[in-house]
Amino acid sequence: MKRIALALAAPLVAAHAHAHKASDAYVTLHVDGAVVDARIDIALRDLDRDLDLDASADDQLSWKEVRTRWADIAALARNDIRLSADGAACTPDAPSTPVTDANTPALTVHSGGTYAVLRTQWRCAAPVEQLSVDYRLFAKTDPTHRGIARVSRVDASADAPVPQLAVLSPGNAWHRFRLPAPPLATPASAAATVPPAAALDTAVAAPPAPAPIAAADADTASAEDGPPSSFLGFVREGVHHILIGYDHILFLLSLLLPAVWIRSAVTDPRTGVSRTRWIPSNNLKLALTNVLKVVTAFTVAHSITLALSVLNIVNPPSRWVESIIAASVVLAALNNIWPLISEARWKLTFVFGLVHGFGFASALKDAGLAKGALVGPLVGFNVGVEIGQLCIVAVVLPLAWSLRGTRTYRSAFAGGSLAIAGVAGLWLVQRAFDLSLIAG
Repeated sequence: MKRIALALAAPLVAAHAHAHKASDAYVTLHVDGAVVDARIDIALRDLDRDLDLDASADDQLSWKEVRTRWADIAALARNDIRLSADGAACTPDAPSTPVTDANTPALTVHSGGTYAVLRTQWRCAAPVEQLSVDYRLFAKTDPTHRGIARVSRVDASADAPVPQLAVLSPGNAWHRFRLPAPPLATPASAAATVPPAAALDTAVAAPPAPAPIAAADADTASAEDGPPSSFLGFVREGVHHILIGYDHILFLLSLLLPAVWIRSAVTDPRTGVSRTRWIPSNNLKLALTNVLKVVTAFTVAHSITLALSVLNIVNPPSRWVESIIAASVVLAALNNIWPLISEARWKLTFVFGLVHGFGFASALKDAGLAKGALVGPLVGFNVGVEIGQLCIVAVVLPLAWSLRGTRTYRSAFAGGSLAIAGVAGLWLVQRAFDLSLIAG
């Protein structure tokens, strides 16, 4: 059993404390005629992995270490993110020397941590009608990375179209945005004029300028309102989110493991003592019913809080949410070994599912969805989560049913539950006290 527990735990102990938060970056593009003003937010944890920013090797990034490598960070973004307009490549401005207000090193905070904020201008051959983004950031080092690209045409009018959004990844690295025609009041010649770099913030509707953060000489960039996207795009992201969310997967796995068993009083023939224990179920319908109750409870619960959070009705602190999610995994796993709730596990699932919904919400909230375009992405993302959840059930349940009466399954049940509880326990301590116990 010990070997099984270690085998199950091995691929999990490298998971980061924010186990439901995938690697991501945010690309905001404002098109003004033949000029594209770009803001790129890249997670410091990803930059440190690829560029080894931690020069002191103390597992703590300082602002000085980040600022010293800013040219390398900017070069990485320029090399791995490319733009073209109507089939012709656009050209990024060379880095300014010395650093100007437009490209001063800055930081911002998303739910996944601290991000570097880079700004640059791209110049295209003619006013942009179709803008293509070729996104290769971290494609060679992190196949799960996602780039959330938001594109809009500069238009200060009240009825300006909301930005367009696409989610890019190593397997879906290229996307073309078809931009609406510019306002009739803006002549093409004026739209194609490139404003001087010093006048960027007033001539182009660029992201807001950075403002100071707690660090002595660091900057931070504020968040922006953002866009809607296609329904199917958010369905895919929902599937992706749950399949890389180790805490959600382990919670669901802890609930599925005992679904093919029942609690029953068993008498020891040697001692005559009767005790309650797990025994294999011979009723497939009962097993399916148990799974249906658990999955439905989880779905209903996290759908409620996902909507409440995305709509900004309820927003509990992320550390609380992450800590309680980890605690839910611990309790669900230990409940398999020392059952306190066995007959109505769906009730336990519903209670903790409410907290998991807040965890799911972080992915949508960081996408910066426009307030008037929440329903489609919210429903699509939730559908994707359910599809991912059903995929897990479709893999685990048939295997569990076929092995339920074997010694191997009994060992895997006990060892796996203990391994899950151990990993989740480390997550709990790390999240609650903001420690670094697990490499990630």
